[in-house]
Amino acid sequence: MESLPDVLLQVILSRINDAREVAACNCVSKRWNDSTAYIKALRFPHNSFDNICSTGESSDTIIRRMLSRVLQLEKLVVYSPFSSAGIESWLSIVGQSLRDLELRMDDVPNDHNISDKQSKVECIGAASNLESLRLWGVLILHSPKWNVFQNLRNLELIDLQVDQPVLNFVFQSCPFVTRLLLLKCQGVLSLSINLTYLEECKLDIYGMGNCSLTLNSPVIESFEVQGCSVIVVPQSQHLRHLSISNKAGRVYRVDFGNLPALEFLSMRGICWYWDAICKMLKLATEVKHLFMKVEFTGDFETLQPFPEIDFVDFFNNHKKLQKFDIHGAMFAALHLRNNVQHMNSGFVIPCLEEVVITVRSLLNAEQKMSTLESLLKYGENLRIMVIKITQMKSTHRSVDDFFKQISWFKYMNQNIVKIE
Repeated sequence: MESLPDVLLQVILSRINDAREVAACNCVSKRWNDSTAYIKALRFPHNSFDNICSTGESSDTIIRRMLSRVLQLEKLVVYSPFSSAGIESWLSIVGQSLRDLELRMDDVPNDHNISDKQSKVECIGAASNLESLRLWGVLILHSPKWNVFQNLRNLELIDLQVDQPVLNFVFQSCPFVTRLLLLKCQGVLSLSINLTYLEECKLDIYGMGNCSLTLNSPVIESFEVQGCSVIVVPQSQHLRHLSISNKAGRVYRVDFGNLPALEFLSMRGICWYWDAICKMLKLATEVKHLFMKVEFTGDFETLQPFPEIDFVDFFNNHKKLQKFDIHGAMFAALHLRNNVQHMNSGFVIPCLEEVVITVRSLLNAEQKMSTLESLLKYGENLRIMVIKITQMKSTHRSVDDFFKQISWFKYMNQNIVKIE
């Protein structure tokens, strides 16, 4: 290393970003120490200041000293504890050169020093040229006094507690964002997102599952949402990847525009209104991968099984479907009517290559076997069928009979069928 030119040494050492490793390199030689100025990224893990000799200096001071030696820092990640005074002093040094900032805020709501939590958020505005911002464990009580982040394209707020008006101001400060993640978001019952350039959005709303969401983003391509009962996305013509889930509540209403580009659709939850299910299936005619894991339908407190879904009509309306993940209720609802008539009509499932089926109960066992046989019979390009059988509590003889049928079905089609 000592024989290398300074430029090469600087390039090599600039690839080191862990703060403790950088500090260790500084002790090797003066040349190595001088190369600290050319580091582009610094990362302070949560244990950065464990087991170091006590010098009377705070972690804020040590971080500031390291940052002051860097000429053009582009990425800063701080998981170790820090104060609002600390981040203010750091960003006064490197704020203009930073492109990527990630902070573990650890803003516990019952902490007595709420003003310090808020000022941490305020200080971020000094990094006006950010392209990516990630905040973990953040509490935002009031609208931060930020100017518009002209270059910010990626915004991730994880373990967030915030009110809707404050969140609206955050969005207004980041109008050019193309990727938005709000994970473990608490305190929101009604959410409206209006971001013109947003292409990818992932939302995880904590609570009772009764949040109402409106997304106005004309170029949105990928959208995942969890915890909303009402979802309105009027401009969805570019949407290719869509996932809707509600683990705590019910999905009452979904309102999308046309979905001509949709390739992947995932629908999950304990209960969806049947109208919402039908609307999504009707819109998703171009889908190539469909994942269905909705346990029940019904209104308010009444949980009901799916009504019958005509097997032929379903696949005629989803001719591009290549992979189908069916769980429980959807599988039980598929029903082949007028079998002889369909055999003579030239019906086929043209594109289906993979089916993954989860069987949860013995109800309508004969119909389920018929569906399995029909998938195999009419899926002219089917390469693999995976049947997942969950633990059935019944000790009735019918369980043994069902397993015998499934086993025989696998034996007769062992090149395609697998049982898990």
